[in-house]
Amino acid sequence: MSASGGSKAILAAFLANMGIALAKFIAWFLSGSASMLAEAIHSVADSGNQLLLMLGGRKAKKTADREHPFGYGRERYVYAFVVSIILFSVGGLFAIYEGVEKLTHPHALDERWWWLPIVVLVVAIGLESFSLRTAVRESNHVRDRGQSWVSFVRHAKAPELPVVLLEDIGALIGLVFALFGVGLTVITGNPLFDALGTLMIGTLLILIAIVLGIETKSLLVGEGATDADHQRIVAAITSGPEVKKLIHIKTLYLGPDELLVAAKLGLAADATLERIAADIDKVEARVRQAVPSARVIYLEPDIYRPDSDPAPPTSQFVISSSD
Repeated sequence: MSASGGSKAILAAFLANMGIALAKFIAWFLSGSASMLAEAIHSVADSGNQLLLMLGGRKAKKTADREHPFGYGRERYVYAFVVSIILFSVGGLFAIYEGVEKLTHPHALDERWWWLPIVVLVVAIGLESFSLRTAVRESNHVRDRGQSWVSFVRHAKAPELPVVLLEDIGALIGLVFALFGVGLTVITGNPLFDALGTLMIGTLLILIAIVLGIETKSLLVGEGATDADHQRIVAAITSGPEVKKLIHIKTLYLGPDELLVAAKLGLAADATLERIAADIDKVEARVRQAVPSARVIYLEPDIYRPDSDPAPPTSQFVISSSD
């Protein structure tokens, strides 16, 4: 579901951004607005982001081989990291450069086409709102009930939806900044407001790059199961009579939809090899049913040795006084 939802959100964002970028470039060319040029580059960067995310999704589907025995699921994390660091940073730095250039060398908007940037920005806000609505709707399919959006972005294992969500939110805020700059320039005749709007857009893009970079880095390093899934896995292991004690457990996401579970289980000391094999099969079946993304499971059997001697009384550790 997460992969399908991510693809729909990516496609909606890509189509919206391509049309918006073209309109913004035309508005910049005719009006000379620096904010429109920054927003056009922003939309081009967003379109490139979506292409990279789709490419990462395709590469992640490659079959596991000897060189990558756990598959290529993390390709999606790699491309999301490239999106967050390179494209957002480049777009943000370009916008800041353009804003500084217009502050040092200001020029007025074209008198004939001053209205065009405003029209384009209003239409772009409508299109970006549609794209954000699609991303929100698809994210709700995989977002836990009651989970905040900040928590969803921070803990989502599929990188596409958080990236697109932040892209669309950033795009809407950037459009408001551009409308602020262009609108005040039209009202006051002072081109410095246009340059100020451009600087605000560049700062916004860099902040988004930092947030996405931090979150995708965490996924690249390797994250374990969410608290809810961890509890489900532990419950599935310990709910049956086979396991006397769960000694330890570790989980790791090999990709957004593939979780590795490794656990050491304390079993009955008198169990036969045949019985141990059957018990492990039952535990694996329960884990897969509880958390379908747990596709790679390694269970190590061990002998459960409960402490046979009771704990000594505390009086043994009390030193009597000379009194």
